[in-house]
Amino acid sequence: MSKIKFQKKTLAQNFILILLSGILTACGNDYSENSSQASKKPAYNSENSSNILIEPNYRMGEFSDTLVTSNSSTQRFINDIYISSDTAQYKNYTDNSIKQVANEPVSTFSLDMDTGSYANSRRFLSQGRMPHPDAVRVEEFINYFPSAPNEDLIPLVGSPFSVAYELTPSPWNADKVLLKVNIKANDVNFKKLPPSNLTFLVDTSGSMYGPDRLELLQKSLKLLVDKLRPEDKVAIVTYAGSEGVALPPTSGRDKAKILAAIDNFEAGGSTAGGAGLKLAYKMAEQNKVANGINRILLATDGDFNVGIRSTEELKAFVISEKEKGITLSTLGFGDDNFNEQLMVQIADAGNGNYSYIDSLKEAQKVLQEEMSATLVTVAKDVKAQIEFNPQYVLDYRQIGYEKRQLKQEDFNNDKVDAGDIGAGKKTTVLYELTLVGNTPSIDPLRYQAKKSEPNISINSNEIAFLKLRWKAPKDKKSNLVSLPLEKKALVSNFDKASSETRFIAAVAAFGQKLRNNPELSQTSYQQIASWANNAKGKDPHGYRSEFVQLVRKAAALDDKK
Repeated sequence: MSKIKFQKKTLAQNFILILLSGILTACGNDYSENSSQASKKPAYNSENSSNILIEPNYRMGEFSDTLVTSNSSTQRFINDIYISSDTAQYKNYTDNSIKQVANEPVSTFSLDMDTGSYANSRRFLSQGRMPHPDAVRVEEFINYFPSAPNEDLIPLVGSPFSVAYELTPSPWNADKVLLKVNIKANDVNFKKLPPSNLTFLVDTSGSMYGPDRLELLQKSLKLLVDKLRPEDKVAIVTYAGSEGVALPPTSGRDKAKILAAIDNFEAGGSTAGGAGLKLAYKMAEQNKVANGINRILLATDGDFNVGIRSTEELKAFVISEKEKGITLSTLGFGDDNFNEQLMVQIADAGNGNYSYIDSLKEAQKVLQEEMSATLVTVAKDVKAQIEFNPQYVLDYRQIGYEKRQLKQEDFNNDKVDAGDIGAGKKTTVLYELTLVGNTPSIDPLRYQAKKSEPNISINSNEIAFLKLRWKAPKDKKSNLVSLPLEKKALVSNFDKASSETRFIAAVAAFGQKLRNNPELSQTSYQQIASWANNAKGKDPHGYRSEFVQLVRKAAALDDKK
């Protein structure tokens, strides 16, 4: 399907809407009467399914607003047509449960540097809609924000990481304490980056037509091209009904040629994503740079409908290819047919990261400001394990990282895959704790033998023990580093915590509330906005101020319920 044909199809759909509006207006309010109950039903069904079909297409609803002013039932009918045809997909993850330290003292998980959930949720709120709970992953909210400048970090000798941590009373539960751990990877000077062999894999199918899709994608890739050096090379593979090479490997010196290839993208046709992926890996392998950056950037809405479609098949293929030293990251675009669960899972499988691009500003953040983190892996298969000291902690709940949970024995098993961390990237880990002396979240068992005293000095100041395990980018054997987390890091009240900790706590509260977590049921969006506003600190790019505005938008939407 050509771009012109796609536009004609859209015009035809709009013409049908005009006819429907006229017919329904003439017929009166029959639809209003028959749909009063149906209109209360949600536009998705999560029962017995992890693939959530959601997200009403309000763009067409906005179109109907301009056509229909005298009959609101007609407008609802038009909206319902598009709601029923929506195919956006999000994977469901159940919130982490509370664990008793006496029974499960160890928490094990993979680190994660994805941020797409936050940008996608921002798009919902900017359009005047609350994001679906399954579109919200709290760790991607708290990891979205760059680390605070001049944070007092503890270098972990022999590793590419530094750590900062703090304990503070929880602002949403006076009986709890929050433990925040920032883990920051060493940065790399851009001029000292190894040569890059980049392959842009671009979805040019009909579903990518529009200013928030292919047009935004083109502008986004141009930002990355602007940063290329002569020693870097770029190839471009496009796919729609079939796949093809839009640009053979080209030096970053020849920017005009690369930009011209990007300008030639046109949307039309079906989506042979599997074939495109195979061709992109073939191109990347042919032009592989020894000891360089070999990465595929897949830019799509995730709507694969020709060839390989199964997420599991695609993951298996990507996993087999990453062993050849070629990583894959995904850039998500679009809304009503956006397949986010696919984007997240194949990025994880490809040892890359997932980002959602909702604006040119976000593209600038991902592809320019954080280019090193996006392209350069400093540590792969990064796992974290925290053991809590029963002398001080009764129970704990990890906030976020539901999709990254590991078994305790996975920590030492180098065959178990985990997340990769890019240069200069900060990841934040957050726990809610019940300390000894407070009411436990879970009652002690009546008939079980009492655990022996902890094998640690009674005067110990350790509240927990952090271990990190990772592999160097070219290695197959992992390395281990550890750090005791001391109780003296606990401040007496929330207002005395650092602005970084207070702001991250507000972000975590926002994400949990959007997910309808009952722990935040008594906390208002206005309270969250106040916590964040009072803890913005230095905000050179305006991301934290923008967050405060998003929380206030959520508050306004919540008030309209």
